Amino acid sequence: MKQNAYKDAGVDVEAGAALVERIKPHVAKTKRSGVMSGLGGFGALFDLKATGYTDPLLVSATDGVGTKIKIAIDQDKHDTIGIDAVAMCVNDLIVQGAEPLFFLDYFATGKLDVNTAEQVIKGIAKGCEESDCGLIGGETAEMPGMYSEGDYDIAGFCVGAVERADVITGDTITEDDVILGLPSSGVHSNGFSLVRKLIASVDGFDFDSKADFDESKTLGELLLEPTRLYVRQILSALKVKDANGRPAIKGMVHVTGGGFYENVPRILPDGFGAEFDCKSWDLPALFRWLRDIGNLAPEDMAGTFNCGIGYMIVCSPESKAAITDALVQSGEQVYEIGQVTKADDKRVVMKNIAECWSK
Repeated sequence: MKQNAYKDAGVDVEAGAALVERIKPHVAKTKRSGVMSGLGGFGALFDLKATGYTDPLLVSATDGVGTKIKIAIDQDKHDTIGIDAVAMCVNDLIVQGAEPLFFLDYFATGKLDVNTAEQVIKGIAKGCEESDCGLIGGETAEMPGMYSEGDYDIAGFCVGAVERADVITGDTITEDDVILGLPSSGVHSNGFSLVRKLIASVDGFDFDSKADFDESKTLGELLLEPTRLYVRQILSALKVKDANGRPAIKGMVHVTGGGFYENVPRILPDGFGAEFDCKSWDLPALFRWLRDIGNLAPEDMAGTFNCGIGYMIVCSPESKAAITDALVQSGEQVYEIGQVTKADDKRVVMKNIAECWSK
């Protein structure tokens, strides 16, 4: 078989090697305690003992960014979609009180464009750097015939650790506990199949168009705003302890696909629900615009999008001030958005939703 037979079949091994060299400077910025190996090996080593944990539990998460990638491809803007991939994983880890330790990425395409792939992985490295998480490995898969020209997909896998005594399970959540909300940066990385369908339904409108609520950016730029990373501010707030020396935070929610109705019950013990007051924060203009062009019911909004709240914290009324202060000190904006109620079916109630979120 001639030497370039694999390349003739559509797989350019040399391009893959060139990509590895291009991304090494970006990856180097993510080095943290515990990282033992560089790129290029068959496996990546991580020394958990070097991180200083005494009795750690490992927590893992994996996710992608869905059809938000189609907008990045359409706009030829690839430098932030990697941040989304990291955020979707690390924001899930910290829900259980875990510190993200290391991240691995998967990049798949039909024909490898080194410039595009470098921009994507540069974004992944930036997300890891801002989460104090080591990017220690990954996979670049060139698969001719599997993807249309210019298309690609990414996924992430992350491992974190938490001391056994400090793991957050939600099991101590009880009636009248307070729910705090942290703002999102936009749609984040869920609901984009609906978003794309809504925009396609508007004649003469596309991702290069300007929305009437913000003429400083195109709609594509607004929608590609990356998912917020909540790691540093949450790890700071977890240092607030209760009377027993455990984290005062009782439970947390990363608001992803399924919005309020699907995500909040995941951390509630049996016998409890949650009640939110939609008057306690403003529905951002982007969500109001999506509601209007799609004629979406308020309940559809709450069951699909984050609606301006990307992350939630559940705590006792007594701990609310200290946790809020820790978050504010880390640069976070905090809303008191709801409380825990008694409910046999873990019901989520959105008070004033029709008044606040209807046209």
